[in-house]
Amino acid sequence: MTIRIDLFLRSLSLPLVSVVRSLQLDELEYVHRGRIEEGRQLFIVQIDETADVPQCALAEVDEVAEATALGQAGGKEIYKCIVDLDDLFQRMYDANLDGAPLEPPVVRPDGWYETKIFKNYSTLSEFQSVCRENNIEVELHSITSGHAGSEDSPAYGLTERQHEALTLALSRGYYESPRRTSTEALADELDISQPSMSDLLRRAEHQILSSTLGSQTRVEMPSS
Repeated sequence: MTIRIDLFLRSLSLPLVSVVRSLQLDELEYVHRGRIEEGRQLFIVQIDETADVPQCALAEVDEVAEATALGQAGGKEIYKCIVDLDDLFQRMYDANLDGAPLEPPVVRPDGWYETKIFKNYSTLSEFQSVCRENNIEVELHSITSGHAGSEDSPAYGLTERQHEALTLALSRGYYESPRRTSTEALADELDISQPSMSDLLRRAEHQILSSTLGSQTRVEMPSS
């Protein structure tokens, strides 16, 4: 059984909060996170284009080791940011304590608002304990057991089996860089073959991209 949680993590020490505060933004979203190396994490972030944030301003924030503009889409400026992490967040990410985000987490001047999937209540409890130990206040806004989505169906038009496979892959670090698991290991957990697991993930990824981006979305890349 999975658990869907709407929560707010309140702490000025969370990654990217200093970016929002330094640039005097209302908020930003990050749509991807992946490990680069020990102590560093890659974030793909979206900032409302009306904020008019120059790339150099992002790079000047202390925790940001590198910032690169990727282009524009849907009224958002998209950047790749490499962020230095302290031991707390490295532990949270590497020990499978962090749930899988269902929607892009929103970073605000005082913390993160997220909708996440946890494997079970034990994992959620451990995540809360780590947060409390490090002075991160966890506000739980809603808790729903079972599959995420509207009514009884998973979100974005996924089948229940696709949703199950994708949630497992996210929670096990399949989409991190480098990957922390393989399709073979994921297939074993679902008691299916490796080709079936790969096909489930491929179809789920295609469905989410089709639902969120649509067939007519065009990303504008910066001119060289």
